Amino acid sequence: MASTPAGLGDFTPPELRSSSKDSITSTSSLDKSGYQDPDKKKPLSDSKDTLVEESDDQLEATRFISLFKRRARPDPNAIATRRSVFDDPVLAKHYWPTEKYENLHRFDVNARWTYAEERAIVRKIDYRVLAWAAISFSALNLDRNNLSNANSDNILGDLGLTTNDFNLGNSIFKLAFLCAELPSQLVSKRVGPDRWIPTQMCLWSIVTLAQFWLSGKTSFLICRALLGFIQGGFIPDLILYMSYYYTKNELPIRLAGFWMSMNVCNIAGSFIAFGVLHLRGHAGKAGWRWLFLIEGLLTLTIGILTFFMMPASPTQSKTWFRPNGWFTEREETIIVSRVLRDDPSKGDMHNREGLSLKRLWTAALDYDLWPVYILGLTFAIPVTPPQTYLTLSLKKLGFSTFETNLLSIPPTAIGILTMFLAALLSEVVNDRSLVSMLEDMWALPFLIVLRCLPANPNPWSYYGVAVALLSFPYVHPIQVAWCSRNAGAVASRTVNASLYNMFVQAGSIIGSNVYRADDSPRYVRGNTVCIIMAVVNLVVLYPGTKLYYKWRNRQRDRVWNAMSPEERSHYLQTTTDGCNLKNATLLSTESGVHDKDGDDKLIDFNASMVLFFSNPLYTLLSSLVPQNWARLD
Repeated sequence: MASTPAGLGDFTPPELRSSSKDSITSTSSLDKSGYQDPDKKKPLSDSKDTLVEESDDQLEATRFISLFKRRARPDPNAIATRRSVFDDPVLAKHYWPTEKYENLHRFDVNARWTYAEERAIVRKIDYRVLAWAAISFSALNLDRNNLSNANSDNILGDLGLTTNDFNLGNSIFKLAFLCAELPSQLVSKRVGPDRWIPTQMCLWSIVTLAQFWLSGKTSFLICRALLGFIQGGFIPDLILYMSYYYTKNELPIRLAGFWMSMNVCNIAGSFIAFGVLHLRGHAGKAGWRWLFLIEGLLTLTIGILTFFMMPASPTQSKTWFRPNGWFTEREETIIVSRVLRDDPSKGDMHNREGLSLKRLWTAALDYDLWPVYILGLTFAIPVTPPQTYLTLSLKKLGFSTFETNLLSIPPTAIGILTMFLAALLSEVVNDRSLVSMLEDMWALPFLIVLRCLPANPNPWSYYGVAVALLSFPYVHPIQVAWCSRNAGAVASRTVNASLYNMFVQAGSIIGSNVYRADDSPRYVRGNTVCIIMAVVNLVVLYPGTKLYYKWRNRQRDRVWNAMSPEERSHYLQTTTDGCNLKNATLLSTESGVHDKDGDDKLIDFNASMVLFFSNPLYTLLSSLVPQNWARLD
């Protein structure tokens, strides 16, 4: 076993593929393990079966110009299958899915499909899988954010709680959420996210509706702890489940949609609260009690339905209540083959296979992801305190319960737009670190204004500043996708997604305790802390992360380019250094390793660019995602 070349680290090498456009073949040759040898295939004479590769008409000089250059729609009957390592006889065996992979029987290295077929299948996945995943995600946000609506109905006064008690409850919730992240992921990998996700939903819904019977500080803190522990890990679980169906370039756009659905849910939650809180006094109970009960029953219903709406994998949608399944055999073959061609590492594990301690430890020691973890810890601290205290602050300024709930809608609605525009900008300019600075850049001037407001500001003046501040572009979806793309294999993504979210929750705990009772009502000290954190993020952490990744990419380039073709091939087949092998399918020897900083402006247009022509914004997003990168900044 050869040792890793010095300085290579966990470098993901370019794929060693032929630059010629070989004929496509139709018959397969399988060995006992199911491996199909690309060299033992019969060529087809039909030129339409040629695999999609980079071509001059698919490349643009710059991303900016590409926004304004009209692109012709690909022929719907043209072959959309993209070339991958499975078309190289040397690399195919190395990347072949494990025999335990649940979809192996549908993987066909010789399968070819058209753009029309791919578009129809992805739309079907969006309708069948994505839609219900978004509903599940909305249920999470409804139950973890309804405390903010309850604040407007005097829950603190009814339970005899202080501001510090409220902070303690938020901290306990987020600490429990943080502690449950990794254990939840381990359970999800063992039993399958299709089983664990609805189980989580039902359990936390029961706790939510049980808050109807809260009696004081102790019961309040216990319920916050239980909610956090049960909900922890839900987001990485859902991301893992979605990765079974989508390519890596399709997933980030849909994650941005998830967090947009979170804001939509917050708006809907405000309207629900506006109506339900009018029940104050009904049966002698406070309105916030009815809010917890009704929303808990609603999400419990969604959780029960989720058991029936989440098939284990693309090839396991047939059940006793759905005898025909969601997909035909042809569609299953296309789904599985396109996902594995895009990322062979998704065939490394069974969807009900647990993680070993060794894999867990190896993923945790991936120091190249540590800068992203640090950003996850600090990026939201400046905006968390004013966001958490919006409803309480509006109540103290004299707004009624119902006015407060309605006034919380505008910043949420504007935030949907700014978040989506930030995600769009990130893909257009091919940069994550600098675009992620937008959140703190947006918040900083308004935090300064908030810090300088008088002790008793005009209520509408305060509200105007708060709306402007809280309309910031939420960059969490960008950073989640950033972490996922840099993580590597399925096992690594599972652990790294949890670790990143743990740091995010730790940052939320810090942010929830910035405003203190002895600093009320102006929170001068708290706003000063927010300003300092925003400056640290903008001046030190984001630029430092970008410079680090540029340095790491150049370091790996030097080592890889110094290797001979034989050394590269030997490295691929024998390395045990834990490199991110998945990216080998995305990098070519002709173009080398593309910097994460976007210095290389040539775009390899995604084959999925035609999937959303009915939605120009989705079409623009999906077509501008690059396929050539190593570690992304």
